[in-house]
Amino acid sequence: MWKRFKGYFSNDIGIDLGTANTLVYVRDRGIVINEPSVVALKKDSKTVLAVGIEAKQMLGRTPGSITAIRPMKAGVISDFDVAEQMIRYFIKKAQKSKLRKPRVIIAVPGDITGVEQRAVKESAINAGARDVYLIEEPMAAAIGVGMPVAEPRGNMIVDIGGGTTDVALISLAGIVYAQSVRVGGDAMDEVIAQYMRRMYNLMIGERSAEEIKIQIGSAYPLVEERKMEVRGRDNVNGLPRTLEITSKEIREALQEPVSQIVDAVRNCLEKSPAELAADLIDRGIVLAGGGSMLTGLDTLISEQTGLLVTRADSPLEAVAEGTGMVLNELDVLHNHGMN
Repeated sequence: MWKRFKGYFSNDIGIDLGTANTLVYVRDRGIVINEPSVVALKKDSKTVLAVGIEAKQMLGRTPGSITAIRPMKAGVISDFDVAEQMIRYFIKKAQKSKLRKPRVIIAVPGDITGVEQRAVKESAINAGARDVYLIEEPMAAAIGVGMPVAEPRGNMIVDIGGGTTDVALISLAGIVYAQSVRVGGDAMDEVIAQYMRRMYNLMIGERSAEEIKIQIGSAYPLVEERKMEVRGRDNVNGLPRTLEITSKEIREALQEPVSQIVDAVRNCLEKSPAELAADLIDRGIVLAGGGSMLTGLDTLISEQTGLLVTRADSPLEAVAEGTGMVLNELDVLHNHGMN
């Protein structure tokens, strides 16, 4: 992908266009935006009322005339027009100077189709970008966490976002083998909400499900199990209700999406070249993305693979930092023939 980048990107932008959150990196300034990928619209006129943090606060709380939606699904655009409005908002907010349209690098899932690539590019161009370049999210994440991706040795990154999990083995600045599964933080929230409905006849929203995941969710048994009060609507009588749940229950609810992530990692290891896979005995596996913050997920993957598994210091920012590092090094890459 680096071969597509040309020239020197002064004052230009790197975007981690995620299902759950969008981060924007501006050259020489770092990450300047980290907001939810949510847009609030008037239903009749499709007029944008709010984007980002303000729009997320409206999720599940809007009157009939207003709808709060996520234009990204599984890491790709599901609503072209709304995504364009969201990208326009973030580009405008990130720019100090309005005189020159920015060139933009956008991180996308590893298994994105040609049609989906064009949709991302067209949305950014229509939103005010001069040129748009794409980089695979696992490559951006690996660069962002400081992996020596240019060396002739195996590096494995597991990037768990809101809609997708990308697992990639990288060597010599290229992806040797990769697998992308359409499961991430959003799928975890969904199974928690389903569990509450199935076990307790309690209806909760996605914000409440996410809060449960953050507070007591886990992928591996805890030394001391936790409890939490949950509020929702009783599905039988329609009245508000409060109940207490445990981390053990939520771990059981999360078993399916967590197992899919572990299986993707194991599959990538099994299909990797032997020499590069052997490098991972020393180097281990690095987790990035918001979904990697699920308590005990690193321990579970380590137990299932027999390898050292570490979580990036700033997992939420890894992909955005990677796009920024590519922006900052484009002149070097160009001088080495990567054009």
